[in-house]
Amino acid sequence: MKKVLYLLFAATVFFSCGNGTNKKTNTSAQTESNVETNEVSNPDRIEVLYFHGAQRCITCRAIEKHTKELLDSLYSTEMANGIIVYRTIDISQKENQDIADKYEVTWSSLFINKWNNGKEKPNNMTEYAFSYAKGQPDTFKTGIKDKIEELKK
Repeated sequence: MKKVLYLLFAATVFFSCGNGTNKKTNTSAQTESNVETNEVSNPDRIEVLYFHGAQRCITCRAIEKHTKELLDSLYSTEMANGIIVYRTIDISQKENQDIADKYEVTWSSLFINKWNNGKEKPNNMTEYAFSYAKGQPDTFKTGIKDKIEELKK
């Protein structure tokens, strides 16, 4: 019985967070152009990538909201200097398909990646994000902060 409930829950999350209509947002386009500039000027950086589909559940929206709040409150200087780059990527848009394929993303996901000398070390934080973003936002923010601080060293 537990397996059936788990499967039902997983299917619900997958379909509610997965790809939907191909609605284009200006935010993603602006974020993409800012990232291209930062990659050229600062190849050593920390990238925070939040992937989402056109349809998003409450938890998906919480992940984006709390990640953005944390970055804006603690790392605004690093973001302005390109040391930390935040990207919101709508995987339902065709122009984002290559990056979704690169990270093997098919639904809402959160990655915090370290770039050093042109080499990337990806950190998939999706499971952590879904565990804490909605119900325990302070715990979520602490974990994201701790990961960023670890990667800054």
